[in-house]
Amino acid sequence: MRNNTMASLVVAAILGFPLVACEDTKARQENEQLKAHVAELVKDNGNLGNQVESLTQENAALKQENERLKAKSTHSKKSKTKHHRRTAKRAAASPS
Repeated sequence: MRNNTMASLVVAAILGFPLVACEDTKARQENEQLKAHVAELVKDNGNLGNQVESLTQENAALKQENERLKAKSTHSKKSKTKHHRRTAKRAAASPS
C-alpha cells in the first residue's frame, strides 16, 4: 500500500509540474501585457499633463482678455447710456 501511495504521489507530481509551468508562463505573459499597458498609461498621463498645463495657460490668457473687454465695454456703455438719456430728455422737452 505504501508503494501504491508513493507511486500515486510521484505520478501526481510529474503531471502537476507541467501545469505549474504552464500557469507560470501564462502569468509571465499577463505580466508583460500589464507592464506594456502601464507604460502606455504613463505616457498618456504625461501627454495629458502637458495638455492641462497648456490649457491652464490659455485659460488665464482668456480670463485677462475677458476682463479687459468687460472693462472696455462697461466704459463704452456708460457713455452711450448717458448720451441716449440726454437725447430722450431733449426730445421730451421740445414738444412741450
